Amino acid sequence: MDKIATCLWFDGNAEEAVRFYTGIFKNSSIGDVTHYGDAVPGKAGEVLTITFQLEGREFVALNGGPQYKFSPAISMFVKCETQDEVDTLWDKLLEGGGSPVQCGWLTDRYGMSWQIVPTVMMKFLTGKDPARTQRAMQAMMQMVKLDIRTLEAAYNQE
Repeated sequence: MDKIATCLWFDGNAEEAVRFYTGIFKNSSIGDVTHYGDAVPGKAGEVLTITFQLEGREFVALNGGPQYKFSPAISMFVKCETQDEVDTLWDKLLEGGGSPVQCGWLTDRYGMSWQIVPTVMMKFLTGKDPARTQRAMQAMMQMVKLDIRTLEAAYNQE
């Protein structure tokens, strides 16, 4: 178990969300599940927390109630090696009511913000040639889902 894990606050649908997320990422698992009891406010027997892993990172899902909502101020940043991986994750995370945003961002049906980013984009943004980096950034700003070929074409344009 990691020393630090990210806790995600849900309004009664933590178990559903965890099953959704672990069904998308290949290297994932569900761990311990705790339930509300008599000593904790909430309906006795319902899920309180679920630990789970996505790609080796540990999370805790908490059914805390309606007091707090997710915001784009914190997002899941997913590094993708191929366009197929970008496309697959993008489509799966949008299933059931998610919304595309811009520049590789989307919001899933639970309100969680995700950035689905090809690893090559980080190379472009940290490149030594500012003109190439600027072209890649401008191309990215025009996109919703990121497209590697278009980004590469912008970066390599002379």
